[in-house]
Amino acid sequence: MQTSRPKVAVVGHVEWVTFAQVPHIPRAGEIVHADSAFEEPAGGGAVAAVQLARLAGASVLVTALGDDEHGRRSFERLAELGVEVWTARREAPTRTAVTLVDKDRERTITTFGARLEPRAQDAEIPWEKLAGMDAVYFTAGDLGALRAARAAKVLTSSPRALHALGHGVPLDALVWSADDAVEQSEAGGAQADARLAVATEGGHGGSYRSEGESGTWPAAEIPGAPVDSYGCGDSFAAGLTYGLGSGLSTPEALQLAARCGATCLTGHGPYERQLSAGAPTRLR
Repeated sequence: MQTSRPKVAVVGHVEWVTFAQVPHIPRAGEIVHADSAFEEPAGGGAVAAVQLARLAGASVLVTALGDDEHGRRSFERLAELGVEVWTARREAPTRTAVTLVDKDRERTITTFGARLEPRAQDAEIPWEKLAGMDAVYFTAGDLGALRAARAAKVLTSSPRALHALGHGVPLDALVWSADDAVEQSEAGGAQADARLAVATEGGHGGSYRSEGESGTWPAAEIPGAPVDSYGCGDSFAAGLTYGLGSGLSTPEALQLAARCGATCLTGHGPYERQLSAGAPTRLR
């Protein structure tokens, strides 16, 4: 096991998200009042990159952003959160989203616009530097981007990177939510390329299958009152990536990942509480 913190990165997408709490998700024709609204750059790529930065001290996010106000604000805010952003600029607008969190702490998301993904032909991105990473998590990009990410020592992926997966590029881990019908379906075609297949089940832990073995893990203890489920799965994936990149065994990496997801559950939005190296449950 390596003793220094690993060098980590995410290749993925960003969405500028408005978060708001509601008493319940509106029914057809209904109007509800939202409280505590705030905005952050989020989406699977951004959330995982911030969680990795809090574990490793720094991280890189390889992404594409629109040449617009949301893109500029995303770049600046992620830098404040410890993430170095390598971005390609697009004429299309940065994707936005609205996330409503109900009284049961479940989130419902509506997105606006196309998901912007980094591509291997984006000359402004130093793809060759990914070869120096100990671990990379892949959420969005083309096949060439996935091949560039494969140069890292450890490569993990979400099945939502479906356009790049299923072409024989080996993955060290594929991680998805067993409670998400879309991810469950998209994971099917990519599992053959994954050394480790991980299916999360929220508060019930999850199951995994690797070369010659399979097993389960229990949910981690929640370090506080549950508040908001947004970002829990992405934080889990980041923790798994960090653990595997650090040389942890599969059960150890899954335990770390579960703690990341559980900690994220206790904050408003994805960044109020994430697991930090040296201060596992402290508010950041």
